[in-house]
Amino acid sequence: MSLEDPVVITCAISGVLANRDQCRAIPYTPEEYGQEARRAVEEGASMIHIHARRRDGTPSFEAEDFIAITQAIRDAAGDVVINYSTGTIGVPVQKRIEYLEAGRPEVAALNMGSMNYAKYSSSRKGFVFEMVFSNPFSEIVELLEAMRRLSIKPEHECFDLGHIGSLAPLIDMGVLDPPLHVDCILGVTGGAPPTARNLAAMVDNIPGVSSGFGGEGGGGAGGGAAGRGHSHWAVIGISRQQWTLIAAALSLGGSIRAGLEDNLYLPNGEMARSNGELIAKARQMTEDAGRRPATVSEARALLRVPRQEEEGRGAGVGLR
Repeated sequence: MSLEDPVVITCAISGVLANRDQCRAIPYTPEEYGQEARRAVEEGASMIHIHARRRDGTPSFEAEDFIAITQAIRDAAGDVVINYSTGTIGVPVQKRIEYLEAGRPEVAALNMGSMNYAKYSSSRKGFVFEMVFSNPFSEIVELLEAMRRLSIKPEHECFDLGHIGSLAPLIDMGVLDPPLHVDCILGVTGGAPPTARNLAAMVDNIPGVSSGFGGEGGGGAGGGAAGRGHSHWAVIGISRQQWTLIAAALSLGGSIRAGLEDNLYLPNGEMARSNGELIAKARQMTEDAGRRPATVSEARALLRVPRQEEEGRGAGVGLR
């Protein structure tokens, strides 16, 4: 990647932790997902990241909910890259594979290591929540094998430098094919602290990433065969540090993600009234940095995923 590449702007429109008590704009129903996706796409998003919910807002891992949400997004927002989450606690791998088989997204996020996952409150001097987010290699390999079978591009979510180090052995095993698509996630308590230096260190270790300044990166994690190809990377900043990390990623030649899953607030401290407001700010920052948002077709080329019709994808294909 380089500073000349267009920027893939991803919108993560609804996670599983926040709810409407915290932000009224968080979508629950498929129709609300569709309208939030439309707002994001109109402001420059080329990929939509999905955690499914039931109509009452509770998290869902049922194929029918992923399909209903995907169809609503397609109807409201038109052509956009669809990205499913596979990150969860306590849901069997086979259950996650079932909704991948049913919905057939172009991209699916894959967490690359186990970790403490928490939110800390300095005012309370305690944890708001804490959990162990288990992602053993055996589950990672099982999900990678399913994604390969389904022609789904893995999006490797790395919360720390060690998670990036987990990519090279999987490439060497032959279960992961370069070039990669990697997300560097900073700001979760238990993962990498949200600084530009930490982001740069993570990027420097991604197999097959060009620095954008005349060199092939990935020396620490991707020497030899693991460094094949030209990988794509993006930043995910959690909470209000999202904006400084987006600025850092843009200067390093990366892509970016924003949305109500990651952060509820605009840079001025006001709560966002929609995902569209967050994406509009991300687009403005992209343009202010002298770069431009990728079109959907450019995003597919950078991610190396085919247009969905070429693979017979689309909501409902798994129900045949």
